[in-house]
Amino acid sequence: MHTHRDGSTHASSRAPNAGTRGLAIALVLTALFLVAEVLGGVLSNSLALLADAGHMATDVGALALSLFVAWFSRQPATPQKTYGYLRWEILAAFLNGAVLLIASAFILWESVNRLASPEPIVGGLMLGVALMGLGVNALSAWLLHAGAHQSMNIRGAYLHVLGDLLGSVAAIVAAVLVRWKGWMIADPIASVAMTTLIVVGAWRLVREAVDVLLESTPAHIELNVLRRAMTEIRGVEEVHDLHVWTLTSGVIAMSGHAVSRDAADHQRVLEELHAAVGRFGIYHTTIQVECVPLYACCPLAAPTALAASAIPSPTTP
Repeated sequence: MHTHRDGSTHASSRAPNAGTRGLAIALVLTALFLVAEVLGGVLSNSLALLADAGHMATDVGALALSLFVAWFSRQPATPQKTYGYLRWEILAAFLNGAVLLIASAFILWESVNRLASPEPIVGGLMLGVALMGLGVNALSAWLLHAGAHQSMNIRGAYLHVLGDLLGSVAAIVAAVLVRWKGWMIADPIASVAMTTLIVVGAWRLVREAVDVLLESTPAHIELNVLRRAMTEIRGVEEVHDLHVWTLTSGVIAMSGHAVSRDAADHQRVLEELHAAVGRFGIYHTTIQVECVPLYACCPLAAPTALAASAIPSPTTP
């Protein structure tokens, strides 16, 4: 007996919708301030401002992409794309993180050059622009904060804005030191500190997106613990070919085979298996119940060597 249950409708609709209005407002604010920050960075000769403007330029693209994906991922499924466009969220998060890493590499390179030979900076103008940026980025981060916990797509945009917020703080500190202490070297040091923090967050986002694209088991789910909970169901002798993966933010899927000798008892076994799996936050499930292991009667259904090496056997404690 085979059954499929999709209880992910509430999750899949919530995640792409989360923070969409905030994305739109943050996009407008960021695009308007980008022009001011580029002008301020050029006129003041501040690398910290230009570094922040560079991240803000990527933010405009990131926010626009995230806003588009938040809309596009809600498009209905088709016979060709049975899961719809949910994975666009993960692709957007990966692209946003990758762009942040590339931009950060360029800024770090320029910062090192400036450390070797600091250049004169107009501290007053730099400070004024940095203060304006702090306000814009703080508002944008606040607008995206709630959605960042529910959607990897919005989290990518949030990291861009948070990076600019940190950049504004670093630029303010550098501007104060330049204006009142004459420490020109403070500007590239602030750029290095800011960019290092951004790289950490961007790398985590890219790594998480890659895990989802590779259909890795979600970090918060222990496969052996899940298997044990399923085999504790009365009548279940074995669970094999168990797979758990993330479709998109908040939507976890699972497939597996359960061996139960009594065919008349399969409906109860299925219901209890679904309930057990649901306690792990997995609602999009496909479970096949068999009287005997399918690989025992159909050799072609036996797990491949690759799968056998990757997935612990049912007897593994």
